[in-house]
Amino acid sequence: MRGADVLAQVLSESGQDTVFSLSGNQILPIFDAFLEPGIRLIHTRHEAAAAFMAEGHAQVTGKPGIALVTAGSGLANALTPLITARASQTPLVLLTGDSPVRDDGRGAFQEMPQTAITAPVTKWSVRVEDSDEIAEIMLAALDRAHEGQPGPVHVALPVDILEAKSIAPSPVSPHPQPESTTGFDILRETLGSADRPLIVLGPALSRSQSSLEFGRLCAPALAMESPRGANDPALGRSKAAWREADLVVALGKPIDFSVGFGAKPLWPNARWITVHGDSREVDRARRNLGDRLIEAFHSSPRRVAEALVSAERVGKRRDEWCDRVARWREARIHAPDAGGVLTSPLVCSAVQAYLDGCRNPIVICDGGEFGQWAQALTNAPLRIINGVSGTIGGGTCYAIGAKVAAPESDVLVLMGDGTAGFHFLEFETAAREAIPFIAVIGNDQRWSAEHELQRRNYGEDRTFACTLSGARYDLAAAALGAFGAHVTRPEQLPQALRDARTSGRPACINVDMTGLPAPSF
Repeated sequence: MRGADVLAQVLSESGQDTVFSLSGNQILPIFDAFLEPGIRLIHTRHEAAAAFMAEGHAQVTGKPGIALVTAGSGLANALTPLITARASQTPLVLLTGDSPVRDDGRGAFQEMPQTAITAPVTKWSVRVEDSDEIAEIMLAALDRAHEGQPGPVHVALPVDILEAKSIAPSPVSPHPQPESTTGFDILRETLGSADRPLIVLGPALSRSQSSLEFGRLCAPALAMESPRGANDPALGRSKAAWREADLVVALGKPIDFSVGFGAKPLWPNARWITVHGDSREVDRARRNLGDRLIEAFHSSPRRVAEALVSAERVGKRRDEWCDRVARWREARIHAPDAGGVLTSPLVCSAVQAYLDGCRNPIVICDGGEFGQWAQALTNAPLRIINGVSGTIGGGTCYAIGAKVAAPESDVLVLMGDGTAGFHFLEFETAAREAIPFIAVIGNDQRWSAEHELQRRNYGEDRTFACTLSGARYDLAAAALGAFGAHVTRPEQLPQALRDARTSGRPACINVDMTGLPAPSF
């Protein structure tokens, strides 16, 4: 049995049946090894796209997404999704080819210190140097991606190790370490005594907030997974709660820029408790909060959250406080009447009307100003956004990964025309692999976020180099095997959405619109 066969066996027996990849000579042994266990290989057009798809897949399934790319530039191309997965707290395993161990130091093709490159943006980065270690390292990678604070790991696989004979492993399955709930009793008692507590959830818990009934604790929760923090338009006017909270419990939420570093001017009355699975974030909380930090626990936020919602409630009822935070959270800006002109909010409102009639919809929001309108005005049982890293461009890939993970769900991605350009060729991947989803491109012919920043900071006559064309993305998508529709008037959009769904193909709806600055509360 080759090392590559051991790798395939471990993945298969661990319940991993799909891998997103772009081929390269060092990883072809793995392609060959996937044939026997029947692992599905989604062959993409760019390495970053493969890793973004794995991230989207993981956000839907809750288990690590698997991406496989070659060494050298293949690894370099996949770095950005590692950054997004780390910020979005998504379990992801990036497998890369590597130059042969036997040629280390000789200047082999694409020889480079891969693990040194990925270590700063992963939970764990390791190179396999003995074929008999593959099973153990792969199991550890799957565990580490998921345990504690979920995130990406990287495993470098030298081609000679993949081709070498390896001891066939015993039947394997992941053996995650028990996750600690350190500090639970202290947290529960402190929470019970507060007058206006606020629970702030990190991205990993944001995706499961509907199953965590914090309401029974009489403590409102804010799910924060945007670089705009409480200015995420999906959170309405929730920033008002920052001024009034007397206790903030941060479950998996880093004390970083997105919460204003916890600074007293923004949180004038708050004491803090933080629970995080990354010791570096625990240290950061101590540094940023100083003596306002009551306790900082290096523990599993998910396990602590689950223990909180299942425990008997202690302390006072705070119905009025919970109602106030709920009203702030649900506040929305209504789309202004544009006299029949398509605008960002009008497009998003029409898309929401469509989503309301879908079966278990998944909505994906990607981009700058248009993406913010999408976050404000669209919602579904599962929402994926471009996340705390602020990286744009993965939306099409997230949609493909999500649809593979949930084939019975209607998957729709909203993105601006700037965002659409990053991985547009993945429409060909989706068409080839028969993965239907709908992409709505809000086409205002510019990089709107940067245009707005230039306009505000430098003046109306100083907007520069942010213009795009009225490109027919619908025709380009159709040429790649997808369904395409061009919308120029409001009344055309509902029918275009219905036609896209009926087509049974990946679909691109190119909407000519007037972009508006992102909503602000």
